[in-house]
Amino acid sequence: MESNQYLINFYGSYDEDSRLASRHGSVEFLTTMRYVEKYLKPGCRILEIGAGTGRYSHALARRGYEVEAVELVEHNIEIFRKHTLENEKVSVVQGNALNLSAFSDNQFDITLLLGPLYHLYSKGDKSQAIREAIRVTKRDGILFAAYVISDGCLLDEGFKRSNIDVAEYVKKGLLDQETFAAKSEPEDLFELVRKEDIDDLMSEFPVKRLHYVASDGCALLLREEIEGMDEETFRMYLKYHFATCEREDLAGVTSHALDIFKKL
Repeated sequence: MESNQYLINFYGSYDEDSRLASRHGSVEFLTTMRYVEKYLKPGCRILEIGAGTGRYSHALARRGYEVEAVELVEHNIEIFRKHTLENEKVSVVQGNALNLSAFSDNQFDITLLLGPLYHLYSKGDKSQAIREAIRVTKRDGILFAAYVISDGCLLDEGFKRSNIDVAEYVKKGLLDQETFAAKSEPEDLFELVRKEDIDDLMSEFPVKRLHYVASDGCALLLREEIEGMDEETFRMYLKYHFATCEREDLAGVTSHALDIFKKL
């Protein structure tokens, strides 16, 4: 079975909108949008690669920006189009992050790569996706690349919830028995990495890192506590999260990370 088929099967029944709309899931969405907003300018052209059902694309289009989107999974595209309002300047086409030949060089002011790197398992494929995203972005344009971080997922899904049998993962070689670094295969669906892996991947590209963000921090680890907060406490939690999400000493304690960089 090709890796694409694993994704099609998964996202054909997975409700990504609900994940980002839940209070604990909204931390990632609100954090990502907070950073995107730092770089929005009037007339920005935006490309979202791996747009899913369009949560980010629609949010930006409804603020008046022109958004083009690429998505691999037909089921997600159908939902994306159902959510499109009449006055939105947004379009979506089926495509693959590894080949953006439908787009010419230097087109976009902001490029979002918020999903594809979750599902690319070789350094070559990851590099190709980033290379393509950089190619279609204007010089001095801003790119956002999201990753799934192994330690946050291990703490949450393994040691807290026992959805992952940590000892079995070590036995199978999916976790290194000394360092607990993760190894993923297409059937595992998500590629789990650490910041040092991202640093190594990005070292070959002509870019300048602007921010490295623990985009949901401890939100998944604390999901029950966050869902139980009143509005005032949740606002304080968000204030804390925004104040600390770029701290180097907390960079690994997150389930998702956002690498933000400028094309030179």
